[in-house]
Parts: sequence; C-alpha cells; structure tokens
Amino acid sequence: MGVEIERKFLVRDEHWRGLGTPVHYAQGYLVADGIRTVRIRIAGEEGVLTIKGESSGISRLEFEYPIPVNEAFELLKLCATPVIEKFRTKVLHADKIWEVDEFEGQNTGLVVAEIELKSEDEPFEIPSWIGKEVTGDLKYYNSRLAIHPFQNW
Repeated sequence: MGVEIERKFLVRDEHWRGLGTPVHYAQGYLVADGIRTVRIRIAGEEGVLTIKGESSGISRLEFEYPIPVNEAFELLKLCATPVIEKFRTKVLHADKIWEVDEFEGQNTGLVVAEIELKSEDEPFEIPSWIGKEVTGDLKYYNSRLAIHPFQNW
C-alpha cells in the first residue's frame, strides 16, 4: 500500500532557478471530492494515473500507475475539472528532492515547493528560497487550483 507524506511551501525568491531541469506537466481530475482524487497526469512524455485518499495530517494513501501517454491525453478530455499546467523542477538540497511547481494559465504567478518524506516527523533542511508553509491549506491543492485558480483569489 502506498502512502504519501508531503509538506508544501510557498517559494519566496528565484534562487532555485537553474538548479534542475523544468518538465512540463498537464493534469486533470476525474474525481476530486475531498475524500478521494483520481488524477490523470502527463509529465513530459509520460502518462500517469494517480489515486489518492483523504489526508490524515500530512499523510494520505497514494497509488500511481504508468499509462500510455496517448491514453493519458484522451483521459484528460474526460476530466471533471479544467486541466492544470505547470513546470516542475526537481531540486536537490541537503540530500532531499524538492519539487518546485511554477503554474501557468489561470494559476500564473503561483510557485510552490513540495518535499516528500518517509515519516511525518522526518527532519529536513529548508532551503533559503522557501517561504511560508502551506501544508494542509486546501486552496493550494492542485485539485482546488483547477476550480478556484490563483488569479481569482
């Protein structure tokens, strides 16, 4: 059984740029009802189906399956929410991978960083370019950004 343990932060400045290669992401949600999400994602040239359960603290069940990218394109057309587009840059800092998401479209201007942990109390070093923590703030969930975009806040 897969469990995602993740913390999310706003990005305060541009010092992360150039520390990794940005990859274009397009994702939409077949289901996003607050209890479960079923997401279709195209990351670069790869398709992924993800099923997530309801959050409990900073943990939640997560199951990911690779799917053919042509099927992912077709499934995006069936999504109940608008498709979110962003560029994700993976940045190594103090032996941890930070995923920096720079959103496009209706979410342009929003830049967040996430770190996945092995346990809820795992220690980690916060890079200088990281700002306020927004873990658990529903408005920063990608599934919410699809229906309540950043530019409408």
